[in-house]
Amino acid sequence: MTTPAPFSVSGQRVVVVGAARSGVAAAHLLVTRGASVILTDTREAIEPADELRRAGVVLELGGHRAETLNGADLIVLSPGVSPRQADVAAARAAGVPVIGELELASRWLSGRIVAVTGTKGKSTTTTLIGRMLEAGGLKAAVGGNIGVPLSTQVAASAPDVIHVVEASSFQLETTDQFRPWIAVLLNLSADHLDRHASLEEYAAAKGRIFSNQQADDVAVVNVDDAPSLALARTRARLVPLSPSAAIADGIVITPDAIAHRRAGVDSPLVPVSSVRLLGRHLLTDVAAAAAVAEIAGVSAEAMVRAVEGFTGLEHALEPVSSIQGVGFVNDSKATNIESASRAIESIDQGLVVILGGRFKGGDFGALRAPLVARQASVVAIGEAAPLVAAALAESVPVRDAASMDDAVRLGFAMAPPGGTVLLAPACASFDMFADYAERGRRFKDAVARLAYEVQSVREQ
Repeated sequence: MTTPAPFSVSGQRVVVVGAARSGVAAAHLLVTRGASVILTDTREAIEPADELRRAGVVLELGGHRAETLNGADLIVLSPGVSPRQADVAAARAAGVPVIGELELASRWLSGRIVAVTGTKGKSTTTTLIGRMLEAGGLKAAVGGNIGVPLSTQVAASAPDVIHVVEASSFQLETTDQFRPWIAVLLNLSADHLDRHASLEEYAAAKGRIFSNQQADDVAVVNVDDAPSLALARTRARLVPLSPSAAIADGIVITPDAIAHRRAGVDSPLVPVSSVRLLGRHLLTDVAAAAAVAEIAGVSAEAMVRAVEGFTGLEHALEPVSSIQGVGFVNDSKATNIESASRAIESIDQGLVVILGGRFKGGDFGALRAPLVARQASVVAIGEAAPLVAAALAESVPVRDAASMDDAVRLGFAMAPPGGTVLLAPACASFDMFADYAERGRRFKDAVARLAYEVQSVREQ
C-alpha cells in the first residue's frame, strides 16, 4: 500500500475567494507554502489590503472574475462564500478543485483534531474542551469558526498539540479529506436555510464531520436528539451522550452530576453544582466537553477546575446588568429559532424577548408555547419584525422597535418588577449590524446608557 504524497501547493496558482478573516488567513498560509495567490472579494476595498500585498498576495476586488477562477490550479473558499456561487460552480464544473479554508489548513496540521458541530452550543463546547484539556496538562489550540481561523494554527502545529475546532455547516460542506480524531455532534435543527437549499442539505453538510473517520477515531453524539443520531453514520467508535440519562452506557446528565455510565453504573465527572452557566440546556455542552476530555485522558478533577472557572461566553446567555430590579441578558448568539427557544426556556416569568433581524428560515411559531408559558412579551426588530408579529401577535404582546436603543428602552418599560429583558434574536444580524458580536455589544451599550439615564433621574 503506497503512502499518498504530502499535500503541496508549491508553484501552483491558488485563488482564495472571500477576504473575511478565514480567507485572509488562508491567503497568508498559502504564500508561505509557495503558492502564487490571488485573493478576490466583491468589495471594492478591504482593510488588510496593504499587509496582504506586502506578503505577496495579489488582490482582485470589486467582484469575482470568471477567467481568474477558471485559470486556477486550486480554489479556496472563505466560509462566507457558497460553493454554489455562479463563478465558483462554473470553475468547479470545468475541473478546478474547490475546497474550504478549514479543509486547506487541516491538511498541514501535525496534531490531532477535535471538531465540534451542531446547530447550537458549538462555541461553548469548543471553549470548554480547550479549557479542560489545558487544565489536564495537554496542549490545546482552539479555533475554527470561533476565535482564530485554523490556517493561523498551522505554523505552530505539532504532534502533541490538539486542535479544537468549531466547525460550521459552511466550513464542513467544503471539506474533502478533513478527518477529526474526535467528532462531536451536539444537535440539529433548522438553520441557515437562507444559504442551504433545504434542511436536508444543511444536515448533509453537518454530517460530513464523520465522513473520513476511521475505526480508531471517536464520535460523540447526542443520542437524545433524533436528527443527530440519524446523521451519525461513521466508522468511528460511538460515545453516546444522553442529557436525559436514558441510556445504560455513555455520558449522561443526572440531577447531581455529569457522569460516565457503564452498564448502568455512574462514575461522576463534573458535579452539576460546579457549572456556573445560565440555562440548563448548557449542561449538554459541558457534558460533551467532558466526554472529549475523558477520551483525551483528562482527570475528573481537572475537568471540574476548568468548569468552575468558566462563567460563559460573551453574547451567549450573558448576564449584563440589572436596572431597578429588571435584569438584562445578552444572547445575541441565538441566531436561530431553536437557540432562541432554549434561551427563553432558561428564564422564568416576567420575560421580554427582543426578537428579529435577518431571517434565516424556520418557524417563529415554535416560540409561541415557551413565550405563553412565561407570560412573556416581545419586542420585534429588523427585517424579520413583520414575520415575528405575524407568528406571535395573537398569542403574546408584540411591539416594534426601530433601533437597539429603542428595543432596550421599550423592553425595560414592558418588563414587570423582577423581570428580564432577553436579547435572543433567532435571526442573523446582517440587516442592522456587522455580525452577532456587534449586535450584542450594541445591546450592552444601550443597557449601559439606559442605566446611566435612570440613575441620573433618580439623583435629580
